[in-house]
Amino acid sequence: MLTRVPLRAAIGVATILFASSLAIAVRADDASPWQRDGHSAVRLLAGSRSGAVLLGGIAFQLQQGWKTYWRSPGDSGVPPRFDFSKSDNVEAVTVMWPAPLKFDDGAGGHSIGYHNQVVLPLRIVAKAADKPVTLRAEINYAVCEKLCIPVEARAELGFNSVASTEDANLRAALDTVPKPANIGDPNPLTIRDVKRDGPKNVVVDVVTPDSRNVNLFVEGPTPDWALPIPAPVQHSPAGVKRFSFELDGLPPGAKPDGAALKFTLVGPEKSYEFNTNLE
Repeated sequence: MLTRVPLRAAIGVATILFASSLAIAVRADDASPWQRDGHSAVRLLAGSRSGAVLLGGIAFQLQQGWKTYWRSPGDSGVPPRFDFSKSDNVEAVTVMWPAPLKFDDGAGGHSIGYHNQVVLPLRIVAKAADKPVTLRAEINYAVCEKLCIPVEARAELGFNSVASTEDANLRAALDTVPKPANIGDPNPLTIRDVKRDGPKNVVVDVVTPDSRNVNLFVEGPTPDWALPIPAPVQHSPAGVKRFSFELDGLPPGAKPDGAALKFTLVGPEKSYEFNTNLE
């Protein structure tokens, strides 16, 4: 039996299908295709297009049991490197780093990084707010289980959506980035004091409601400083969790006196970043 469909109804159905296909296309354009290797995958995420400052992200997926590294990898490992220089209409890109984890590196030390999945938020400044933005990234990172494997990937993504489907993911990633704080701030989790204990040892006193799951990381003023991970002191003073580290791993000719140090304090729910000059 032949059923006749009125022309107006047919046009309406076609319009709905076309609009649906456009919605799917826009949704797909909010993230670049996954670039996969044997143990990980990486892609770019685009937030909503609004003004000259945009929010984006680099999403990593890692195979079970594998990890990748933070900007400071710890006792072993390779920090990720990003090159955005081939982007269109991009003035600057700032990579923001979610609070990392500490791992046993299998050689008696510890590395710092991420497992399972992580999104690194990107703050992107456009050269011209009224012109198209295309982010192109060359991404170099390492994935490690017992051995480390270098990975090189390239990804490209335009920022087109007025309301991106990735906005919620990007906001959630931003929430995991340590918040700026000052030493002595009256937060439940904070650094109370940083002081020298002899010529090479530094002591950091942390106030925390739960000392079982707190980690402290330290970075020097430039990436070529390779300071050790602060270790908990076995017998801390009452009311604090004390960490200490040696002033080792300085580049040749560098002096610790007055050096600008960055501490990242990671708790089970919140994390903070502190900048201070060593006394």
